[in-house]
Amino acid sequence: MNIPNSLTIARIFIVPLLVAVLVKERIVLHFDGAVVTNDVIALAIFWIAAATDLVDGYLARRWKQVTTIGTLLDPIADKLLVSAALIALVQERVVPAWLVVLLIGREFAVSGLRSIAATEGFTIAASELGKTKTVSQVVAISLLMISIRHARVAPLANLSLYVVVLFSTWSAIAYFARFWRMVDTNVKHRRRLELLTADRQRRRALFAEKRSAMLERRRAKAEKKRADFVAHTVDLPPST
Repeated sequence: MNIPNSLTIARIFIVPLLVAVLVKERIVLHFDGAVVTNDVIALAIFWIAAATDLVDGYLARRWKQVTTIGTLLDPIADKLLVSAALIALVQERVVPAWLVVLLIGREFAVSGLRSIAATEGFTIAASELGKTKTVSQVVAISLLMISIRHARVAPLANLSLYVVVLFSTWSAIAYFARFWRMVDTNVKHRRRLELLTADRQRRRALFAEKRSAMLERRRAKAEKKRADFVAHTVDLPPST
């Protein structure tokens, strides 16, 4: 456990708080004459969680603390944060449900690819396209939260959401392509090893068979010599 991984885990635990604040309609705070509603608080929580995503990756690279658990947990934390925010926005009737189903389905599909790849012994790290998708998600969700109280932002928020759909689809295709190349290479390598092992075993069996035949011929030859010697000894005339 290190600081980058701790920030990743903290981001996971922020998710329930974000959902609870966003769907709660009676949270109103008065601060220095300003009225702070639940959507503003939810937006602040979301920005804090998104900031931890940037900080943990930066610290992990700077301090050379990139670990396997961190590589696996970081995208899971991002997916939980984004999925929870989108589902809560569906509850608030800000986002169409079919778009959220499409985006979350993409996240599940990519997570499944990562799990299968991990069982095969390799890790699919986040690509630059995937990081661009994450940034576009943060921007779109932020605009959608702002549009709850400010309807003028709604067209821009909806446009940014379709941009997220575009990047999500594009990055999903890229992940599938990388996964297919890795699995294909792994299967070919495994098949090549199996063929080499089978060929080695065949050669060993052939060598053992030849060696056994050679030993059998030597044994037969020795038996014949022994038999000839015995016959020759019997046929010798008695000495006088």
